[in-house]
Amino acid sequence: QLQASGGGLVQAGDSLRLSCTASGRPFIRTTLGWFRQAPGKEREFVASSHWSAGSYYSDSVKGRFTLSRDSGENTLYLQMNSLKPEDTAVYSCAVWKTGSYYSTRSYTSWGQGTQVTVSS
Repeated sequence: QLQASGGGLVQAGDSLRLSCTASGRPFIRTTLGWFRQAPGKEREFVASSHWSAGSYYSDSVKGRFTLSRDSGENTLYLQMNSLKPEDTAVYSCAVWKTGSYYSTRSYTSWGQGTQVTVSS
């Protein structure tokens, strides 16, 4: 299972960096995704990091969020800039298995998420 961390309470316009790890195991040739779930809403796609095809972002975060991996491929980062109150949610990472990169059904190994709260 994966573990997301780095969440917190920030003000609108601030930045946060989330981390996703897998108990120290490297993400070799692994496509990973970030999703978020706000209270009362369904889990939604945020971004995906493909081991060979770059990164993809939802329209709501494009230009503000950036994915990266550390050199040892042990950690996937989600740099979140210019945060907005509507970004408030529990953020989780998961491993893509098959199907659409934008669908939660395509992912597995969901770990406990990390809460991000953005105040106005």
